[in-house]
Amino acid sequence: MANEPNKDAPFAEKLVDREKRHLNYLRVSITDRCNLRCLYCAPEGRIPKLGHDDILSYEEILRLVRIGIRLGIRKIRITGGEPLVRKGAVDLLRRLVALPELEDVSLTTNGVLLASKAQEIYDAGVRRINISLDSLVPEKFAQITGYDRFERVWAGIERAHEIGFSPIKINVVAMRGINDDEILDLGRLSIDHPFHIRFIEYMPIGNSRTSSRDQLLTPEIRQKISRLGDLIPVENHCHDGPAKRYRLAGARGEIGFISALSQHFCSRCNRLRLTADGKLRACLLSDRHESLKEPLRGGASDEALAEIFRTAVRRKAARHHLALNRCTTVNDQMQGIGG
Repeated sequence: MANEPNKDAPFAEKLVDREKRHLNYLRVSITDRCNLRCLYCAPEGRIPKLGHDDILSYEEILRLVRIGIRLGIRKIRITGGEPLVRKGAVDLLRRLVALPELEDVSLTTNGVLLASKAQEIYDAGVRRINISLDSLVPEKFAQITGYDRFERVWAGIERAHEIGFSPIKINVVAMRGINDDEILDLGRLSIDHPFHIRFIEYMPIGNSRTSSRDQLLTPEIRQKISRLGDLIPVENHCHDGPAKRYRLAGARGEIGFISALSQHFCSRCNRLRLTADGKLRACLLSDRHESLKEPLRGGASDEALAEIFRTAVRRKAARHHLALNRCTTVNDQMQGIGG
């Protein structure tokens, strides 16, 4: 019919919040399951898992991504849990890369399955990858993650480099008394390898086996790194996240700092998060969310679902309210949110 709306046409209202922040980046968790049990993510004992029908199907995810695109989303990152444990994850990446409006499709992984899947991921069109690695010492890696899988992760990093992923970002959650004695060794990786080593302040999210006493903040991390030489600032690009980027003289790679607690970057936040069970979160460090799954499965129109995106954006706070040396936390589990 001549008057039928074009379902691919952009929506008139884009995702701009009360602080005039343009939200053009959507992080999509495709599973709450993981093949590691990291100290800062998993609690003691059994972790309840979402049922098969509780998580969004790939078709549902793709529909929501297409709606997001019409609202101005241009960057997608696939996360978990561990996304590579979900069957069909690489095909989803391929289908996302094929969407012409998306300017960036990337993946965050713990690297355990990466060596065997890296070529498939690259062939799907993904070039940017983030890998979690909190220790270079196999015994300490096992202590932090609950499994003796360091060699598998390192093999995945080497394989990704060999294939040609760029940039390869290595995420390090810095924790006092746990891996703070490795800050220099982790920083040195950026000298001999073209890796972006990103030190992340521990954030109190969910019920984990770590606490605020384990926090190691950016000023102290930078002081340790300074023993390797001066940190030369690197200009951020349009699709960069919140990390402040630096390079050591003569280094092949970079060092970055993500300082959610000591140096709020809320004023520059451009992201939304879609959880595996269909919750849309405007802030990692807040439990507030809007439900998309129920209306999605209840027959809601694209416009109705787009309005839920807009509602989440309108309610996005100016800044998060986690504070240093206080007991404020986020109640939802990190593996369910998609970090």
